[in-house]
Amino acid sequence: MSTTTVLPQGSPDIEPSIQRSSNRRGEQVIHGVLRLCAWLSIAITVGIVISLLIPALSFFQDVSVWEFLTGTRWAPQFANPSFGVLPLVTATLWTTGIALAVAVPCGLGVAIYLAEYARPRARKILKPILELLAGIPTVVFGFFALSFVAPTILKGWLNLEVGTFSILAAGLVMGVMIIPTVASLSEDAMTAVPQALRQGSSALGANRMQTSLRVVFPAALSGIVAAIVLGISRAIGETMIVAIAAGARPQMVTDPTMEGATMTGFIARMALGDARVGSLEYNTLFAVGLLLFVMTLVVNAISIQLVRRFRQEY
Repeated sequence: MSTTTVLPQGSPDIEPSIQRSSNRRGEQVIHGVLRLCAWLSIAITVGIVISLLIPALSFFQDVSVWEFLTGTRWAPQFANPSFGVLPLVTATLWTTGIALAVAVPCGLGVAIYLAEYARPRARKILKPILELLAGIPTVVFGFFALSFVAPTILKGWLNLEVGTFSILAAGLVMGVMIIPTVASLSEDAMTAVPQALRQGSSALGANRMQTSLRVVFPAALSGIVAAIVLGISRAIGETMIVAIAAGARPQMVTDPTMEGATMTGFIARMALGDARVGSLEYNTLFAVGLLLFVMTLVVNAISIQLVRRFRQEY
């Protein structure tokens, strides 16, 4: 005759199974929330594309794509309108290039110092201060470029012939704004490099600088590239600094000391309500915004390929 043993409540054989079941339910909930977030981000991106695409297609029914992309005169609100976007593109590329010339070397230098040279106490103090710089409103940076960088540094100290507004002042201050982004992400990538690589390099007789530049830097290259590309994307999409300090005159920029209107600066000014909703002038907003979106998308696509090429697993 068989007997059945009934385990009392709270038995150690029952509690683990109840805990495992509870953990599974918690994991399923978290998995569902993460999946919802992923689909939500895709839906938002699709919504942005649709909101740009419909008015932009209406714009291109009246203005040819070739004229828009190759024209050198931008005057959508003049009596004799012209819709060549190249003046806005050249100003955007100039400010982005100047910003990267400031942010990349400074940011990487800060990252190497924090990851390889700074003591833990110094790192705990300096990194929060660096990241605090990223929290300053961009409108403050814009007024700083307009009221101090252009008249005091460029005109006074460097004796350059610049006006009140200039591409150079906007690009320099934008580069200062991007430094925390490049430095913080690059420092995280370098810190993630295994310590064994540094020890092996030191064992072969390399000094700290050689180890930093020839071992740690190449090992963290994928993360550094991602940081630089994020800085490029932020520079292309920056609005307030260029709207305040770069100027509002759309012209082909051949010298950084010139005044120029960038794509984001034009969007900010046109969105103030000077054009009637639904008009051709109003739809230029969405045509320029769509071009800006495509430029950012191309930059991100190139960055993905670079990150995949240089990625190393340890």
